[in-house]
Amino acid sequence: MAVKLMEFPNPNSSLKLRVARGHFATSHSHINYYVDLTFTKHRLSEAKEAARILTSKYKTSTIIDTILCLDGTEVIGACMASDLTKSGFHSINIHNTIYVVTPEHTTGSQLLFRENIQPMIRGKHVLILAASITTGYTVQGGIEAIEYYGGTTVGVCSIFASVDECSGYPVSSVFNTKYMMSDYISKPHLECPMCKKGQKLDAIVNTYGISSFTEKPVK
Repeated sequence: MAVKLMEFPNPNSSLKLRVARGHFATSHSHINYYVDLTFTKHRLSEAKEAARILTSKYKTSTIIDTILCLDGTEVIGACMASDLTKSGFHSINIHNTIYVVTPEHTTGSQLLFRENIQPMIRGKHVLILAASITTGYTVQGGIEAIEYYGGTTVGVCSIFASVDECSGYPVSSVFNTKYMMSDYISKPHLECPMCKKGQKLDAIVNTYGISSFTEKPVK
């Protein structure tokens, strides 16, 4: 049987969260819902709407020089930068603009910025944008990299989040588990209740998508 997606609407926008229920493995944990953010990350109309929701939380309260895009969120990051500058958003950056950057990952999963990108982090106020935040490992790596390269993290946001804070920063998100998926689980594999019950994995998932243990693709 193929993994099938269902949709949860956002009560404050036209966006819908596409999810599948099952037993899934990520690089850091086992989860009982796969959250498919493909369209929100790559379809311009959805990316613009997600950006509108997220930027509303920062327009009047936070100085942002750089948006650090994790998990393939560059389209949303660019839309956020456009919204923030279009609204007369204040930036102390000498060019009076906002940088949109994505890190390079080393073989040890550390985040790296090359010399040509480092000036966009050093001395800058950096907002972290992720696709989803559950364990927080990826965002923690982003915070550490920003600090290492001389920047200052000023906020953390995502399309989907199962937590309210990450590494001491409040998490702003388009979707969360408060009004949907109240039984959402994210556990290390040794603590996974589905594994303990002998429930087989349905798929391996990561920021690129899903690799289902079925003969049919996701529908």
